[in-house]
Amino acid sequence: RGVSRRGGVSVNSPHPPLQPPPIIAKPCNMGASPPSPVRAILGPTNTGKTHFAIERMCAHSSGIMGFPLRLLAREVYDRIVGIKGPKEVGLITGEEKIMPPGARWLCCTTESMPIDMDVAFVALDEAQLGADPERGHVFTDRMLNVRGREETLILGSQSLRPLLADLMPEVKSETRPRFSQLSYAGARKLSRLPPRSAIIAFSAEEVYAIAELIRRTRGGAAIVMGGLSPRTRNAQVAMYQAGEVDFLVATDAIGMGLNMDIGHVAFASLMKFDGKRRRRLFTHELAQIAGRAGRHQRDGTFGTAAGTDPDHALTEAEIERIEEHRFTSLDTLYWRNGDLDFGSVDDLLASLDRLPVHVRLRLTPEATDHAVLKSVKADPAVMDLAHGDRAVRRLWDVCGLPDFRKTGPEFHARLVARLFNALATGKGRIADQTMASELSRLDDVQGDIQKLADRIAAIRTWTYAANRTDWVEDPAHWAGRARELEDRLSDALHKKLAERFVDQRTTRLMKTLRDNPDASAVLIEDGEVSVVGERVGRLEGFRFHPDPEARQKDRRSLLAAAEARMVPELAKRAAELAASGPRDFTLRLERGSAPAILWHGGVVATLTRGRSLLAPALELDAAVARLDPVPRAKVRERLAAWVEAHLAERLAPLHRLNAMAFAKDTPAPLRAFLAPVAESGGAILRREVASALDGLTPDLRAQSRRLGLVTGSLGVFHPQLLKPAATDLRLALLAVRAGEPMPPVPMPGLGLLDKPDVALGRAAAQAGYFAFGDQMLRFDLLERLALKLHDQRDGHKAFAPDPARASELGIGEATLSRILRALGFVPAGAESREWRWRGLSRDPVATTARPHRRRRRAKGAATA
Repeated sequence: RGVSRRGGVSVNSPHPPLQPPPIIAKPCNMGASPPSPVRAILGPTNTGKTHFAIERMCAHSSGIMGFPLRLLAREVYDRIVGIKGPKEVGLITGEEKIMPPGARWLCCTTESMPIDMDVAFVALDEAQLGADPERGHVFTDRMLNVRGREETLILGSQSLRPLLADLMPEVKSETRPRFSQLSYAGARKLSRLPPRSAIIAFSAEEVYAIAELIRRTRGGAAIVMGGLSPRTRNAQVAMYQAGEVDFLVATDAIGMGLNMDIGHVAFASLMKFDGKRRRRLFTHELAQIAGRAGRHQRDGTFGTAAGTDPDHALTEAEIERIEEHRFTSLDTLYWRNGDLDFGSVDDLLASLDRLPVHVRLRLTPEATDHAVLKSVKADPAVMDLAHGDRAVRRLWDVCGLPDFRKTGPEFHARLVARLFNALATGKGRIADQTMASELSRLDDVQGDIQKLADRIAAIRTWTYAANRTDWVEDPAHWAGRARELEDRLSDALHKKLAERFVDQRTTRLMKTLRDNPDASAVLIEDGEVSVVGERVGRLEGFRFHPDPEARQKDRRSLLAAAEARMVPELAKRAAELAASGPRDFTLRLERGSAPAILWHGGVVATLTRGRSLLAPALELDAAVARLDPVPRAKVRERLAAWVEAHLAERLAPLHRLNAMAFAKDTPAPLRAFLAPVAESGGAILRREVASALDGLTPDLRAQSRRLGLVTGSLGVFHPQLLKPAATDLRLALLAVRAGEPMPPVPMPGLGLLDKPDVALGRAAAQAGYFAFGDQMLRFDLLERLALKLHDQRDGHKAFAPDPARASELGIGEATLSRILRALGFVPAGAESREWRWRGLSRDPVATTARPHRRRRRAKGAATA
């Protein structure tokens, strides 16, 4: 009773909570002096907690600080070396150990903190990581059991306060406010992020993809990931800090205290894979990373990178809690038994599974070393050697080898078993031959970024082994060899990263423009453009074309740099366009794109859907649309006038037809006939206007003929509108009205289309072609053939069509038969090649019915 299922005290319990046994700290010094004071410095990022701890440690005669990342441990080590000197400061991480004789101040990763040293001061940074399922038990152990002789500091989030009060009542907690304001800046495109921004992603693939995009648009980016070696990471950060690049692409490794000149943090994703599943980041994780924005008393902002992860956005509640630094208090910390039984492997596993005794502690999930131990237990060769306290301790020691290669417990267990076999047999050391062979295999600085990163991950295994004095025969030699190789691989990786993700010319140009924002573009002869002494491209019309010698991926940045500074020249060109004559413009009709207006060879606008077929709207080109309002309005006015005049000239028959079709004084029956013809562009199937045609009197038919319209047997059309130039323009206008790109057009002068594809067939039907099976014939040629066939017949007598008529047009016998049926002819007999004029319908449109059945005639017309 009184204990909830989550392991904490139930709020609604009517009984008092159980009193857990007290947590007894084990100070580093084992003397009889009274316990040292323990203080907890709590607060959000940028509160100066780490800086305060560094000052306190330097004020003592000795000290140890534990950090969550080796990158941060290295950064603080460099700072303290600058204060105390290299002979007085040590660095201990999993794969790097710098221990001068008599070093008094140590910077360590939390896992590597020596707990048996007598030091005056101890500090644990980012202690809230005790709630991390993977590494939390280590932080919890150091928090509860490691103490300085004179002073102990616990640094972490405000969410730790209730836990510390329950676990360590003697701890005095202090809250520190953030030095600067952190505010939400919304979602921004990567290309619109402000300089000195950090973009956060959660996989190497995402980091590389974003860095590539930043390089194309903004000149370049530095990269920071936990998997980089300290040397590579430091080189990348130095490049960013020196202003060589304005953007940093990083994983959440920067969230743990790395201090850099960051003004804005943009999350490229709000999801991460935590080793078991892909999940959304918790609010306190978001705040930890976002808090890197701003430095000391300079305010910072955070937001998301629009377009990179469209399914996720920060909620109002998350934004408010991050800005106000309000987070839910932690309920429990992860814990693992530190008093292990090394009597046998089974005893060791049993002691690892021991449950915590405090309600605020939770047994940690199976860690990597635990999972590896279970895997190697199934290896008979390992179990034959793992007998006795000393051998089991050595096995557990080897199981703690980090999985730098990220291969997983089962695969990593093979390497552990191999190393344990070397350490448990013979001289009890990894043979020099093995070390030399492994290092030689990895000694290759060639290859791409991923290959170099994989080699560095592999070399870290042997660097870790070389720094274990009881694992190798000559630790100093092999540690030096491994460090030298890692440095060379790190330098090669940094060089590859800079080559791929930093364009030096664009970066130099961007930096110069940032330092000199009033710099303008200079036009050299023949339209060449130079900005602050850098030749960046040439200007054609209103469009800037980047230097062809620049890499394709860098051209957007050059474009932005030049166009932003060519306002005076573009205004001058706008005035020239407004005064240009009609011959200076052309209309480009290319399949698959919108009809575009060219001025001096450059696109200035495209046609879009307007109020009618002959009155399309204009969409100015992006380069023209960026002009100031006055010159932009003059350009639009001139282009609209040219389009109107151009269409009136090239499609004069359609203009006249359209004017009469929609004139108020045009008789209603004639409007009903002309309107669909005009809307279709001057060519339409006769059956589509058959009812309107039947309603025309002879006078109205004469008026339509005076407009140039031909009312043929199967189609209604204007012959001039079937010419190639008019056809292309009509199809362009029909596509614009439909909101579609320019379709394929029939070859100029080609009246017969043989087996056209779907797109061409659809466009040909709009252009004025009639389909007969797999062939299409233009209206005017079809009407010409119909007249020749009628001239050949003698009333209703049977006749044999002249085959020369078909051969002239290139049509086959099957197509000719379809044409004859559509024109109102029927075969004279089953075996005969002669045809007979049906002659019973005034409108023999596509009917194959017998003369005496009117209903079947109508059905046949619909079929044709």
